[in-house]
Amino acid sequence: MKRRTVGDVMTRTVVTVSEDTPFTEIADAMAEHRISAVPVMDDDGRLTGIVTEADLLRREEYGGGAGPRRPRLLRRTQDEARARATAPDARGLMSAPVVTVAPGTPVAEAARVLNAHGFKAAPVVRDGRLAGIVARRDLLSVFHRSDDDIRDEIIDDVLVSRLWQDPAEVHVRVQEGVVHLTGRVEQKSLIPIVVRMAAATEGVVDVVPTLGYDYDDTGPAPHPRA
Repeated sequence: MKRRTVGDVMTRTVVTVSEDTPFTEIADAMAEHRISAVPVMDDDGRLTGIVTEADLLRREEYGGGAGPRRPRLLRRTQDEARARATAPDARGLMSAPVVTVAPGTPVAEAARVLNAHGFKAAPVVRDGRLAGIVARRDLLSVFHRSDDDIRDEIIDDVLVSRLWQDPAEVHVRVQEGVVHLTGRVEQKSLIPIVVRMAAATEGVVDVVPTLGYDYDDTGPAPHPRA
């Protein structure tokens, strides 16, 4: 079962900025290319940070002056956030170090990374160099498969090739990404395996199993007679 990786779905032509790029040029680049983040590169072509839409929008939050006095620790945190929000260039605006992914990272793992950090995109790095950028919309592309493609893969790859099941006994129907499994398998213990492997197929939204079995091999084995 071929699993798509970040390298399969990433954008290879990346809009980048230098550390000296002014705020307005960064905002213009994001608007022109309709992107949510731009990697920041140093003079040697190394990735040093990333500027996101959230970084730019902080200027609106801190654009109204110092505001009311706060406790010292909170005030220090706010001062640091204000300094970053009002920075004139990418060097002051960017987040660093950067959370990156490798081209060989599975799509599901990359999605978890973005979700865990609340990011919309992450740079893709190979051998220390920027190879591309992957956004949430790229990762969602795995769900743009037709129902027929999903059904064929489950039958050919899961049932026949890996589990040696007769496709005449296990019927697969896919509707809008939801897999319906009916029919019978030989052993009861195979049912959760079939369901798990079908669910792992790219593009599958859910699995609804209604499977019978010929033999219950999940109970205790009978004791041999003395």
